[in-house]
Amino acid sequence: MARPGIPTRERIISAANALFYNNGIRAVSVDAVAAKAGVTKRTLYYHFKSKDDLVAAYLAGRDQPNLALFRKWFSEAQGSLPAKVEAIFRHLARSARHPKWNGCGFLRTAAELANLPGHPAIKIGAAHKKKFEEWLRATFAEEGIVEPLRLARQILLLLDGSFAVVLLHRDPSYMETEAAHALIEAALPVRASRRVRAGR
Repeated sequence: MARPGIPTRERIISAANALFYNNGIRAVSVDAVAAKAGVTKRTLYYHFKSKDDLVAAYLAGRDQPNLALFRKWFSEAQGSLPAKVEAIFRHLARSARHPKWNGCGFLRTAAELANLPGHPAIKIGAAHKKKFEEWLRATFAEEGIVEPLRLARQILLLLDGSFAVVLLHRDPSYMETEAAHALIEAALPVRASRRVRAGR
């Protein structure tokens, strides 16, 4: 049943988001999305020229909210830079304990569309990961880390690796290994205060 007051395109994307994330791209038909959104198939195709277009819109809709959530977890965390980045992993572990958690929607979509590298959804997923990497790089550069891009890519690899391993084992503790904390701590420049505490 259609929800009053919500634009049709928004309802369709919301329905696609729930179905694609929970069941996968290939397993969900356009008919199923239309039915969940409370619209006809013809109406759906008025707003989206194809299923590929709908899949791209689904991922585009997850882009900014996900990035904003990572920044929120980071900014609200107490402590130094390593602790603030580690907070992202801790929050993800908590999310992964929810019974409906199915990993990273961007990575799962990329896996399903691996034989279609030019698919618009693949490009959106790649751009999303690059935005996260760039945010980390800029954050690390502000802290005086010598090779901020290298460290940003190491943290991104840890993050996406943890998505895959946790989804495989259904064990969120893989996100709580504190590996990100150790990498960042080792990369931080030695401050004068740290040298004094070390007795140097």
